[in-house]
Amino acid sequence: MILIISENKENTTNEVIKYLLAMNKKFIRVHEDEIFEIQTDQKRLLLVSHRNKFYIDEISSVWYRNGGLNFRRLRYENESINLNMNEYQHWLEDYVRKTLESKRHINKESNSDVNKLLVLEQAKKAGLDVPDYFLADNTDEVELNKTIIKTIGGNPRAENIIKDSTGMMYTSVVKEPQRGHFFITFFQEKIEKDFEIRSFYLNGKVWSTAIFSQNDEQTKIDFRKYNHKKPNRNVPYQLPKDIEEKIHQLMLSLDLNCGSLDLIKSQHKFYFLEVNAIGQFLGHSIICNYSLEKEIANYL
Repeated sequence: MILIISENKENTTNEVIKYLLAMNKKFIRVHEDEIFEIQTDQKRLLLVSHRNKFYIDEISSVWYRNGGLNFRRLRYENESINLNMNEYQHWLEDYVRKTLESKRHINKESNSDVNKLLVLEQAKKAGLDVPDYFLADNTDEVELNKTIIKTIGGNPRAENIIKDSTGMMYTSVVKEPQRGHFFITFFQEKIEKDFEIRSFYLNGKVWSTAIFSQNDEQTKIDFRKYNHKKPNRNVPYQLPKDIEEKIHQLMLSLDLNCGSLDLIKSQHKFYFLEVNAIGQFLGHSIICNYSLEKEIANYL
């Protein structure tokens, strides 16, 4: 039995499930609004929600897409008992998560949020070129128009800026100094690019897409500022084998067996920018005819 942990109506998950259905494979999809109770039945651990019910020992493979496993904890009238029971229940929940992650899997809930600073350090250890970067709480030593500012987090969104909407925090160029001090911020050298590269990694194999974003003012700094009226040209791309091997070593060091990576091609160099363990890849899969959804289904 395949366990898929995903958000409601997440389209990439839907496309992978289409292949699983075609292959006549049994699966369970867990949504983010499900709350499980941990029960026992015939000396076996059983997870039960309003939608699903399964023994953890019948799960053969797990795909953590996003969301997570949520558990309902027992409550008692005595608060002292509640404090003790919460600790005990925590360890039982931890056991369930770790047992599922020990099975054949694509990604893990426990390390889905990677630390960009640690990732960049590991990327350099793996031999990848990384644009110079530093942390600062002021712009006194920032070289204007030659430095970009990014979030330390991987892919944050400002939730509820407008009702029922989210706001993406994009990469931007520092064009003027900022007075005074502010919270420690991530600054990075602005690389003049030939084009950007989005690579999808799965268990040692890499599929890459060249994104020609530099000729559009809207997308030249951050291609995620999509120009829907005049989209960037995207084409299949083959990274040099030594770069793919360095990516493989990086992912091993991060204990990630799947993820989307962003790089920049600048003259003869390939600069690594970041990795998103739960990154989007469906669009590039369709454009480049990679059938990554099928690759995931086959692995599961």
